[in-house]
Amino acid sequence: MVIVDTSVWIDYFGGILNAHTDWLDQRLGVEPFGLTDLILCEILQGIRSDGQFQKVRKALASFDLFSTGGEELAVRSAENFRFLRARGQTVRTTMDCLIATFCVVRGHALLHKDRDFTAFARHLGLQVIYP
Repeated sequence: MVIVDTSVWIDYFGGILNAHTDWLDQRLGVEPFGLTDLILCEILQGIRSDGQFQKVRKALASFDLFSTGGEELAVRSAENFRFLRARGQTVRTTMDCLIATFCVVRGHALLHKDRDFTAFARHLGLQVIYP
């Protein structure tokens, strides 16, 4: 399963062509894709018009949606944050730490355009798609 991060979805729905959106577009319907509840929230909260909100929400409903809540993931994310910070790699957002930890724990690959995930790939085994 490939989890697609907000950083890619924003470009995709905005019609921005780049290696990440091209890769996603070519594999839609071929590979299994998913997103987390946190990614869904990030995408939808950035949409200004009601019509676009409904259109994007409907499009994303076709993908597997994973819940990232719970004590176990919260604690593991905090441990990962502390582990990376001790190595001089500070993750800028809690959301990214939760998303990356979820992917590591569940064994999902991540398609992203966000530098915060680099430390997770380097030090914690996050599988990253590099288009």
